[in-house]
Amino acid sequence: MKKTAIVTGANSGMGKATTLALMNKDYHVIMACRSQSRGQRALDEVTKQARSGSSDLYICDLSSLTSIKEFSDQVHQNFNGLDLLINNAGVILTSRQETAQGFEMQLGVNHIGHFYLTNLVLDLLQEKSPARIVNVSSGAHKAGKINFNDIHMEKGYGTFKAYSRSKLANILFTRELAKRLEGTKVTVNACHPGAVGTSMGVNRETGFGKGLLRFLGLFFLTPEQGADTAVFLATSDEVAGISGQYFYKRKPAKISKTAANDLIAQKLWTVTEMLIEPFS
Repeated sequence: MKKTAIVTGANSGMGKATTLALMNKDYHVIMACRSQSRGQRALDEVTKQARSGSSDLYICDLSSLTSIKEFSDQVHQNFNGLDLLINNAGVILTSRQETAQGFEMQLGVNHIGHFYLTNLVLDLLQEKSPARIVNVSSGAHKAGKINFNDIHMEKGYGTFKAYSRSKLANILFTRELAKRLEGTKVTVNACHPGAVGTSMGVNRETGFGKGLLRFLGLFFLTPEQGADTAVFLATSDEVAGISGQYFYKRKPAKISKTAANDLIAQKLWTVTEMLIEPFS
Protein backbone atom coordinates (compact mmCIF):
# COMPACT_ATOMS: atom_id res chain seq x y z
CA MET A 1 0.00 0.00 0.00
CA LYS A 2 1.42 3.38 -1.04
CA LYS A 3 2.38 5.89 1.61
CA THR A 4 0.92 9.36 1.22
CA ALA A 5 2.90 12.59 1.44
CA ILE A 6 2.24 16.32 1.12
CA VAL A 7 5.02 18.43 -0.41
CA THR A 8 4.53 22.20 -0.40
CA GLY A 9 6.00 24.24 -3.21
CA ALA A 10 6.07 21.09 -5.33
CA ASN A 11 5.92 22.81 -8.72
CA SER A 12 9.61 23.76 -9.03
CA GLY A 13 13.12 23.46 -7.66
CA MET A 14 13.59 21.29 -4.59
CA GLY A 15 9.86 20.73 -4.23
CA LYS A 16 9.59 19.11 -7.63
CA ALA A 17 12.81 17.14 -7.07
CA THR A 18 11.47 15.96 -3.70
CA THR A 19 8.17 14.94 -5.29
CA LEU A 20 9.92 12.86 -7.94
CA ALA A 21 12.24 11.23 -5.38
CA LEU A 22 9.27 10.22 -3.22
CA MET A 23 7.32 8.91 -6.20
CA ASN A 24 10.31 6.75 -7.09
CA LYS A 25 10.00 5.33 -3.56
CA ASP A 26 6.38 4.46 -4.44
CA TYR A 27 4.72 7.29 -2.52
CA HIS A 28 1.54 9.02 -3.56
CA VAL A 29 2.45 12.72 -3.39
CA ILE A 30 -0.06 15.50 -2.87
CA MET A 31 1.59 18.41 -4.69
CA ALA A 32 0.62 21.58 -2.81
CA CYS A 33 1.13 24.44 -5.28
CA ARG A 34 0.05 28.07 -5.45
CA SER A 35 -0.37 28.19 -9.23
CA GLN A 36 -2.69 25.87 -11.16
CA SER A 37 -0.75 26.26 -14.42
CA ARG A 38 2.75 25.83 -12.96
CA GLY A 39 1.52 23.02 -10.76
CA GLN A 40 -0.06 21.20 -13.71
CA ARG A 41 3.16 21.47 -15.74
CA ALA A 42 5.13 20.04 -12.83
CA LEU A 43 2.60 17.25 -12.32
CA ASP A 44 2.85 16.31 -16.00
CA GLU A 45 6.66 16.31 -15.82
CA VAL A 46 7.01 14.14 -12.70
CA THR A 47 4.35 11.75 -13.96
CA LYS A 48 6.38 11.17 -17.12
CA GLN A 49 9.70 10.86 -15.27
CA ALA A 50 8.70 8.73 -12.29
CA ARG A 51 9.44 4.99 -12.31
CA SER A 52 6.67 4.31 -9.80
CA GLY A 53 4.39 6.06 -7.35
CA SER A 54 1.76 8.64 -8.19
CA SER A 55 0.86 12.25 -7.52
CA ASP A 56 -1.93 14.76 -7.82
CA LEU A 57 -2.22 18.53 -7.70
CA TYR A 58 -3.94 20.56 -5.00
CA ILE A 59 -3.95 24.35 -4.86
CA CYS A 60 -2.52 25.82 -1.67
CA ASP A 61 -1.38 29.45 -1.41
CA LEU A 62 0.67 29.69 1.77
CA SER A 63 0.25 33.46 1.81
CA SER A 64 -3.48 33.00 2.48
CA LEU A 65 -4.86 31.30 5.58
CA THR A 66 -8.15 30.87 3.71
CA SER A 67 -6.42 28.92 0.92
CA ILE A 68 -4.55 26.78 3.45
CA LYS A 69 -7.81 25.91 5.23
CA GLU A 70 -9.49 25.04 1.91
CA PHE A 71 -6.52 22.83 1.02
CA SER A 72 -6.70 21.06 4.39
CA ASP A 73 -10.44 20.51 3.99
CA GLN A 74 -9.91 18.91 0.56
CA VAL A 75 -7.17 16.65 1.89
CA HIS A 76 -9.39 15.57 4.78
CA GLN A 77 -12.21 14.78 2.34
CA ASN A 78 -10.01 12.61 0.12
CA PHE A 79 -7.53 10.95 2.49
CA ASN A 80 -7.99 9.21 5.83
CA GLY A 81 -4.37 9.58 6.87
CA LEU A 82 -0.95 10.98 5.96
CA ASP A 83 2.48 9.42 6.35
CA LEU A 84 4.56 12.48 5.59
CA LEU A 85 4.46 16.27 5.40
CA ILE A 86 7.37 18.16 3.85
CA ASN A 87 7.14 21.90 4.43
CA ASN A 88 9.40 22.92 1.56
CA ALA A 89 7.89 26.06 -0.01
CA GLY A 90 9.61 29.37 0.60
CA VAL A 91 9.97 32.91 -0.67
CA ILE A 92 12.72 35.54 -0.74
CA LEU A 93 11.51 39.07 -1.47
CA THR A 94 13.60 42.17 -2.17
CA SER A 95 10.84 44.51 -0.98
CA ARG A 96 8.47 44.26 1.95
CA GLN A 97 5.13 42.71 1.05
CA GLU A 98 2.18 41.42 3.06
CA THR A 99 0.07 38.28 2.96
CA ALA A 100 -3.71 38.29 2.57
CA GLN A 101 -4.00 38.56 6.37
CA GLY A 102 -1.44 41.39 6.66
CA PHE A 103 1.57 39.35 7.81
CA GLU A 104 5.04 40.25 6.53
CA MET A 105 5.30 37.96 3.51
CA GLN A 106 8.51 36.02 4.21
CA LEU A 107 7.47 35.21 7.77
CA GLY A 108 3.90 34.68 6.59
CA VAL A 109 4.73 32.10 3.93
CA ASN A 110 7.89 30.49 5.27
CA HIS A 111 6.71 30.15 8.88
CA ILE A 112 3.11 31.13 9.63
CA GLY A 113 1.61 29.38 6.60
CA HIS A 114 3.46 26.15 7.33
CA PHE A 115 2.65 26.41 11.05
CA TYR A 116 -1.06 26.67 10.21
CA LEU A 117 -0.97 23.89 7.62
CA THR A 118 0.91 21.52 9.90
CA ASN A 119 -1.53 21.95 12.75
CA LEU A 120 -4.51 21.51 10.41
CA VAL A 121 -3.29 18.14 9.08
CA LEU A 122 -1.69 16.88 12.28
CA ASP A 123 -4.68 14.63 12.98
CA LEU A 124 -4.13 12.86 9.64
CA LEU A 125 -0.46 12.30 10.45
CA GLN A 126 -1.38 10.90 13.87
CA GLU A 127 -3.94 8.64 12.21
CA LYS A 128 -1.25 6.96 10.10
CA SER A 129 1.59 7.12 12.63
CA PRO A 130 4.44 6.45 12.62
CA ALA A 131 4.53 9.56 10.47
CA ARG A 132 7.07 12.28 9.78
CA ILE A 133 7.23 16.04 9.29
CA VAL A 134 10.22 17.68 7.62
CA ASN A 135 10.70 21.45 7.70
CA VAL A 136 13.13 22.88 5.14
CA SER A 137 15.07 25.61 6.93
CA SER A 138 18.48 27.09 6.07
CA GLY A 139 21.92 27.83 7.46
CA ALA A 140 20.77 31.46 7.12
CA HIS A 141 18.88 30.93 10.38
CA LYS A 142 22.14 31.67 12.22
CA ALA A 143 21.82 35.34 11.31
CA GLY A 144 18.14 35.43 12.27
CA LYS A 145 16.65 37.46 15.09
CA ILE A 146 13.02 37.84 16.13
CA ASN A 147 11.75 41.17 17.38
CA PHE A 148 8.40 40.32 18.92
CA ASN A 149 7.67 44.04 19.22
CA ASP A 150 7.78 44.37 15.42
CA ILE A 151 6.84 40.88 14.26
CA HIS A 152 5.82 42.10 10.79
CA MET A 153 9.05 44.06 10.31
CA GLU A 154 7.31 47.37 9.61
CA LYS A 155 10.54 49.16 10.51
CA GLY A 156 13.96 48.43 9.04
CA TYR A 157 12.94 45.74 6.55
CA GLY A 158 15.78 43.95 4.80
CA THR A 159 15.60 41.00 2.41
CA PHE A 160 18.15 38.79 4.16
CA LYS A 161 17.07 40.04 7.59
CA ALA A 162 13.50 38.89 6.91
CA TYR A 163 14.57 35.64 5.25
CA SER A 164 17.00 34.60 8.00
CA ARG A 165 14.33 35.38 10.61
CA SER A 166 11.82 33.13 8.81
CA LYS A 167 14.36 30.30 8.63
CA LEU A 168 15.10 30.72 12.34
CA ALA A 169 11.35 30.45 12.92
CA ASN A 170 11.34 27.11 11.05
CA ILE A 171 13.80 25.62 13.54
CA LEU A 172 12.11 27.10 16.60
CA PHE A 173 8.80 25.68 15.32
CA THR A 174 10.41 22.28 14.73
CA ARG A 175 11.83 22.09 18.24
CA GLU A 176 8.63 23.22 19.98
CA LEU A 177 6.45 20.92 17.87
CA ALA A 178 8.73 17.97 18.67
CA LYS A 179 8.14 18.61 22.39
CA ARG A 180 4.40 18.76 21.87
CA LEU A 181 4.51 15.48 19.92
CA GLU A 182 6.46 13.58 22.60
CA GLY A 183 4.68 10.31 23.36
CA THR A 184 3.21 10.11 19.86
CA LYS A 185 4.66 8.35 16.84
CA VAL A 186 4.92 11.54 14.78
CA THR A 187 8.41 12.98 14.45
CA VAL A 188 9.51 16.37 13.12
CA ASN A 189 12.95 17.48 11.99
CA ALA A 190 14.41 20.43 10.09
CA CYS A 191 17.16 20.57 7.51
CA HIS A 192 19.49 22.89 5.65
CA PRO A 193 19.49 21.93 1.97
CA GLY A 194 22.71 23.75 1.12
CA ALA A 195 23.11 26.53 -1.43
CA VAL A 196 20.66 25.43 -4.09
CA GLY A 197 20.06 27.01 -7.49
CA THR A 198 16.26 27.45 -7.56
CA SER A 199 13.87 30.14 -8.79
CA MET A 200 13.51 31.68 -5.34
CA GLY A 201 14.22 35.40 -5.63
CA VAL A 202 13.35 35.54 -9.33
CA ASN A 203 10.54 37.96 -10.18
CA ARG A 204 8.06 35.91 -12.22
CA GLU A 205 6.47 39.00 -13.77
CA THR A 206 9.66 40.76 -14.93
CA GLY A 207 12.12 37.87 -15.01
CA PHE A 208 14.53 39.95 -12.90
CA GLY A 209 17.16 37.70 -11.37
CA LYS A 210 17.21 34.98 -14.02
CA GLY A 211 20.63 35.97 -15.39
CA LEU A 212 22.16 36.00 -11.93
CA LEU A 213 20.52 32.66 -11.20
CA ARG A 214 22.09 31.10 -14.29
CA PHE A 215 25.50 32.39 -13.23
CA LEU A 216 25.13 31.22 -9.63
CA GLY A 217 23.91 27.86 -10.90
CA LEU A 218 27.49 27.15 -11.87
CA PHE A 219 28.34 27.04 -8.18
CA PHE A 220 25.11 25.99 -6.51
CA LEU A 221 23.76 22.52 -5.84
CA THR A 222 21.11 21.14 -8.16
CA PRO A 223 17.56 20.91 -6.78
CA GLU A 224 18.03 17.12 -6.62
CA GLN A 225 21.14 17.51 -4.47
CA GLY A 226 19.36 20.08 -2.30
CA ALA A 227 16.41 17.76 -1.78
CA ASP A 228 18.60 14.88 -0.64
CA THR A 229 18.61 15.56 3.11
CA ALA A 230 14.86 16.27 3.22
CA VAL A 231 14.15 12.98 1.42
CA PHE A 232 16.58 11.22 3.77
CA LEU A 233 14.74 12.59 6.82
CA ALA A 234 11.43 11.66 5.25
CA THR A 235 12.20 8.06 4.37
CA SER A 236 15.35 6.64 5.98
CA ASP A 237 15.19 4.02 8.72
CA GLU A 238 18.34 5.64 10.15
CA VAL A 239 16.31 8.52 11.57
CA ALA A 240 13.21 6.61 12.65
CA GLY A 241 12.17 7.94 16.06
CA ILE A 242 14.52 10.95 15.94
CA SER A 243 12.71 14.25 16.48
CA GLY A 244 13.42 17.92 17.08
CA GLN A 245 16.77 17.91 15.29
CA TYR A 246 18.39 19.95 12.51
CA PHE A 247 20.30 18.17 9.75
CA TYR A 248 22.74 19.13 7.00
CA LYS A 249 24.16 16.63 4.52
CA ARG A 250 22.23 13.85 6.30
CA LYS A 251 24.01 14.61 9.60
CA PRO A 252 22.87 16.45 12.74
CA ALA A 253 24.20 20.01 12.58
CA LYS A 254 24.70 22.86 15.02
CA ILE A 255 22.07 25.54 15.41
CA SER A 256 22.38 29.10 16.68
CA LYS A 257 21.93 29.96 20.35
CA THR A 258 18.68 31.69 19.49
CA ALA A 259 17.38 28.62 17.66
CA ALA A 260 18.24 26.50 20.72
CA ASN A 261 16.40 28.81 23.13
CA ASP A 262 13.34 27.00 24.48
CA LEU A 263 11.71 30.17 25.80
CA ILE A 264 11.90 31.88 22.41
CA ALA A 265 10.48 28.74 20.75
CA GLN A 266 7.56 28.71 23.18
CA LYS A 267 6.93 32.43 22.74
CA LEU A 268 7.01 32.16 18.93
CA TRP A 269 4.44 29.35 19.10
CA THR A 270 2.13 31.44 21.30
CA VAL A 271 2.53 34.57 19.19
CA THR A 272 1.92 32.63 15.96
CA GLU A 273 -1.28 31.15 17.40
CA MET A 274 -2.40 34.66 18.39
CA LEU A 275 -1.73 35.97 14.88
CA ILE A 276 -3.73 33.17 13.26
CA GLU A 277 -6.61 33.04 15.75
CA PRO A 278 -8.67 36.00 14.39
CA PHE A 279 -8.75 34.42 10.92
CA SER A 280 -9.26 30.73 11.71
